[in-house]
Amino acid sequence: MGAGAIAAGNDGGYHALIDPSRTWKNNRRLIALNGWIFLLLITSSTNGYDGSMMNALQSDTQWIAYFNNPHGSKLGLLNAIQNIGCLAAYPLAPYLSDNLGRRRTVILGATIMIVATALQTASQSIGMFIGARFLIGYGLTYAANAAPLLVTELSYPLYRAPLTSLYNSLWYSGAIVAAWSTFGTEFMNNSWSWRLPSLLQGLPSFAQVVLVWFMPESPRWLVSKGREAEALKTLAYYHADGNDQDPLVVYEFEEIRAAIEFDRTEGANVGWKSLITSPGNRKRLRIIIALAWFSQWSGNGLVSYYLGKVLDNIGITKHVDQLLVNGILQIWNLFWAVGASFSVDRVGRRALFLTSAAGMCMAFTIQTVCTERYLHSVEGGKAGNDSLAHTVIAFIFIFYAFYDLAFTPLIISYTVEILPYALRAKGFTVFNFVISCALIFNQYINPIALDHISWKYYIVYCVFLAFEFCYCYLFVVETRGLSLEETAALFDGEDVLQQRADHAMRHAQAGPTSPSDEKASAEFTEKV
Repeated sequence: MGAGAIAAGNDGGYHALIDPSRTWKNNRRLIALNGWIFLLLITSSTNGYDGSMMNALQSDTQWIAYFNNPHGSKLGLLNAIQNIGCLAAYPLAPYLSDNLGRRRTVILGATIMIVATALQTASQSIGMFIGARFLIGYGLTYAANAAPLLVTELSYPLYRAPLTSLYNSLWYSGAIVAAWSTFGTEFMNNSWSWRLPSLLQGLPSFAQVVLVWFMPESPRWLVSKGREAEALKTLAYYHADGNDQDPLVVYEFEEIRAAIEFDRTEGANVGWKSLITSPGNRKRLRIIIALAWFSQWSGNGLVSYYLGKVLDNIGITKHVDQLLVNGILQIWNLFWAVGASFSVDRVGRRALFLTSAAGMCMAFTIQTVCTERYLHSVEGGKAGNDSLAHTVIAFIFIFYAFYDLAFTPLIISYTVEILPYALRAKGFTVFNFVISCALIFNQYINPIALDHISWKYYIVYCVFLAFEFCYCYLFVVETRGLSLEETAALFDGEDVLQQRADHAMRHAQAGPTSPSDEKASAEFTEKV
């Protein structure tokens, strides 16, 4: 047996087994499956809502007055505390996802967020508001660790990459709701101008607590717990209209079973230490950490959390104007991010990352130059140049269009697809931990740096964006057209797939648990 054919790309592996007549448009079970997946995708919307709401509240006169105009380090703490809450939950998150299950972990996280948003809405002091935001981050970590894993492990193979990429893209759907709800409540002359947006933040979590109980669990998690019959039934029901002899289902089931069993027994690829013990895993970890840091250190943190200060620098100081720019920007971001999500299999991951990094570097550099020119004219005693201010706004939008090509849709989908099942929850936790560290630094330092050195702080990001392009060019690996298990060949080498195939053969010869298992094992080994 040769394992090379599995990783051959679009013409090898599972692609030849997919029934072209079964699509999400005409198959009611795929429609139902995608409906369940959408319920998981809104976890990201909750996160996007939080960032956009906090951005907008900094321009809300009622919120500013109620909390005595927080600024500097206190404003940084208000934004950073959510990610400090995330850090507190990271040690437990992968163990809950792997032991309690993907589905139950999502429900646990959503329940905590419902309690937290209630406290945030009822806040009577800055301390209570900060405590509620800590709890939001704590609950979000559990849901956000398990939800994308369940999306990628449950999706129909043909739609896995676009759907998993949509997860992070829908961050902007929450941001849009937050931006426009805060724009509307700005005209309320009491504390409900910020309490109402706080209350709305809990709606996605409420929907998940009520409905996630009824959705299927990850087949990979079920296999890892010895519940192979349930896993096969889930794959057959949603991927082949209930036919457990369908070639695609047979291939998926045996590939999952062989990979998980091999990692658990012969590969010894299950603990935290495994992330650094093999060359393949070290390569994965290097990419994951870099992409997580890049996603928050591309200059996007300035606009995502401190748009008001950025616009103040170019003379746009009216709160209504700032809220309007924020609302339109979120719609623009959603358009580009969703479009990129559906292009990942056509264009490829590597091309999107390189285009994104190069475009961001160009746009942010021009934005920096125009901001400096505007402030220079003001310092010279002249009125601000409106054309320069409008150019800055235009290049903020252009910057985000390039950012949304890769660093919105791909950072999560690429991370989970390059990790083997046994390390997926742990590796994804490392990814989220790095993001939180980068965010905490950004959210705490950015307002201080903007207050002290203004536009000069932008130069740091210009240099870093150039570094990002070089890093992506050297290290990002293309994974287009491969299943979750097939990507192992790109990082671990063909030998690992050969060993997995041999392990599957030995497992089949040892005696399958049912006639369908016997047929599945035989077909899988033949395809390998």
